[in-house]
Amino acid sequence: MHDLAELEAQGVPAVMVASSEFVEAARRQSEALGMPGIAERAVYIPHPIQDATDDEIRGKARDAFDAILNAITEEENK
Repeated sequence: MHDLAELEAQGVPAVMVASSEFVEAARRQSEALGMPGIAERAVYIPHPIQDATDDEIRGKARDAFDAILNAITEEENK
């Protein structure tokens, strides 16, 4: 989260990708950093991921790709 805040502060578009388990924690931390937009633009993938197979992780990545691309290019288009 701190890296994303630093990149955003420098004008570099960034998007967080995290497990859906961390939505609320991301909101609290991004608000504490004064950049609530980081959590709002984040892409949350279905939890859990730690015990997912490689194929399951690839599927989650494919499913999230468009949302990630939209989140990062949305900021560039503002």
